[in-house]
Amino acid sequence: MAKRDLSYTRNIGIMAHIDAGKTTTSERILYYTGKTHKIGEVHEGAATMDWMVQEQERGITITSAATTAFWHYNGDTYQINLIDTPGHVDFTVEVERSLRVLDGTIATFCAVGRVQPQSETVWRQADKYGVPKIAYVNKMDRVGADFLACVEEIKAKLGANAVPICLPIGAEEKFQGIVDLLSRKAIYYTSDEELVNYVCKPVPDEMQDAVALWRDKLVEAAAECDETLMEKYFEDPDSLTEEEIIAALRKGTIAMQIVPACCGSSFKNKGVQFLLDAVMRYLPSPLDVGETKATNLANDQEVRLPVSETAPFCGLVFKIATDPFVGRLAYIRVYSGHLDAGSYVLNARSDKKERVARLYQMHSNHQNPIDFVEAGDICAAVGFKDLRTGDTICAEGRRYSLESMEFPDPVIGIAVEPKTQKDLDKLGVALSKLAEEDPTFTVKSDNETGQTVISGMGELHLDIIVDRLRREFGVEINQGAPQVNYKETITASVQHREVFKKQTGGRGKFADIIVEIGPADEGVIGLQFDNQVKGGNVPKEFVPSVQKGFESAMANGVLAGYEVQSLKVTLLDGSYHPVDSDQLSFELAARMAFRHACPKCKPVILEPIMSLEVVTPEDYMGDIVGDLNRRRGQIVAMDSTANGARIVKAYVPLAEQFGYVTVLRTLSSGRATSTMTFDHYAQVPPAMAKDIVEKSGYRLGDEEE
Repeated sequence: MAKRDLSYTRNIGIMAHIDAGKTTTSERILYYTGKTHKIGEVHEGAATMDWMVQEQERGITITSAATTAFWHYNGDTYQINLIDTPGHVDFTVEVERSLRVLDGTIATFCAVGRVQPQSETVWRQADKYGVPKIAYVNKMDRVGADFLACVEEIKAKLGANAVPICLPIGAEEKFQGIVDLLSRKAIYYTSDEELVNYVCKPVPDEMQDAVALWRDKLVEAAAECDETLMEKYFEDPDSLTEEEIIAALRKGTIAMQIVPACCGSSFKNKGVQFLLDAVMRYLPSPLDVGETKATNLANDQEVRLPVSETAPFCGLVFKIATDPFVGRLAYIRVYSGHLDAGSYVLNARSDKKERVARLYQMHSNHQNPIDFVEAGDICAAVGFKDLRTGDTICAEGRRYSLESMEFPDPVIGIAVEPKTQKDLDKLGVALSKLAEEDPTFTVKSDNETGQTVISGMGELHLDIIVDRLRREFGVEINQGAPQVNYKETITASVQHREVFKKQTGGRGKFADIIVEIGPADEGVIGLQFDNQVKGGNVPKEFVPSVQKGFESAMANGVLAGYEVQSLKVTLLDGSYHPVDSDQLSFELAARMAFRHACPKCKPVILEPIMSLEVVTPEDYMGDIVGDLNRRRGQIVAMDSTANGARIVKAYVPLAEQFGYVTVLRTLSSGRATSTMTFDHYAQVPPAMAKDIVEKSGYRLGDEEE
């Protein structure tokens, strides 16, 4: 097999708000690259990348699907590893883990809706991982479409330097094609499904001035990305060649200084080939991204992994999926080295060897077996025993850890039970498989009621989980009403001494600690622990046990048994017994200190507050705002869109939002839409807190019985 040149590889994803046309664009990319021979439509439930039954029925993407295709550009063949991600906020985990391993992304916008709430969320996620972007303004054929207005909104709302690389010829029903600003050629599309469905013609006379103006802006933006080009530009702007401009734009895109913006209508097969050319021109290859930082767990030193197939192997597991035929599939991005099917790797988290039985190149939910993978590849593997999302796997003899992913905590839960006793074991197996796949889905047993409570990111998320239990695993369940995942925290500080003594003949238990317990510093989630013990009054080997004791105690707060969101503990002093003291004694002392001190620290209950955005016609504005006020909503902004609709932004407690979509449809005769994302936790009003505590039936010390 010929040696592969990585500069011809693109690891890209498609991200956007719901209904901006991600999957439709993916289908066109698969068609024009020759990967499929028929275009699958989302509204017909036939999209290749939406392979789950639930996706086909609902016309939404739920799980990110990966595929590999090839595109011919400038006489060369490029390999595209493409991931299509969901737009719905409940499946934000799929976007997060995809962006973590991608080198570039196509941010898709609706030419009418422009920058929508979820567009901002995915853009921030891409910024977090430093992923360069191309903006693709889709749906240019729809009423109200405006490419340049969308570009301006990307600049204003996302703070990005969006630079048009083409202009649309017409808009709405008169959208015929685009003008390539670099070559100054007009590309007219026919709407049929031929592989070459366009012709190049001279720029229409009425567009000459606009093309000249925007081309100047494009050349200027390119010159700003390259000092040598800047000098040449000042001397003679017309002397810059097309190749020089492309090279400078590519440099600026990879450095995240600019975002090339193009437009089209994927559904009408217009503009997709130009978009693919732009991906090859401007988005980075694995070589452009360069070395990857990792931590050598043997000495905690930072190491840099070269993008080379001759270097030791290192890869990141970014997704676990369960396939009915091959079992557990681990999706891997290879950052360095070469891996053969059938070889062994080391799991850096568990420090255990794992065998890679088989390697696959994925095409949606179909696996094509391959013999090996190399740096820059995205593949799937089977045969692993203990592998989780975010694990680093490396060559034996090395224990490197790549930066993992952070996932938000679930905000909503429901109690589930199997309809028949014989399904009890099946339910346990099914839930553990689903929790393995999705880090934002958790399962826990309620000690008091014996119920199994499943938690997720929203009502739709749990809806899909219940549907999958029924169809994939054959488990019929009864489910309770949705419950909010409340949390607890404390608002005052207290100093406390806890002495733990137990004498039962023979060696006893003894620990003595003096701690100050109070609210954590702003922005800190979890336990903030500070050891200020002097003179070895509490030996160093017992201090981690004190910390561990407080960490485990935080799982159950003192008011209603909810998890404590944050806590600051300062270990001031203490004493120990040379024979009776051990690590367990100090851990138990810490847990008791938490139980005895926290009730004096003015504990409060926190509830999840959602950021809600409603887009509605003007006529229904009063009813919708009135309804939000009844739901304890706090209106933060009201805006108008270009086509006269009104946008209401508000913070609303999740507890008040169950079934909101149905209510909104009723209030607006089905014409308003809403998007809801988790924003922060805030204190529950005292009267409601009292009610929550009473309903929980929690007594301090219940979980220790």
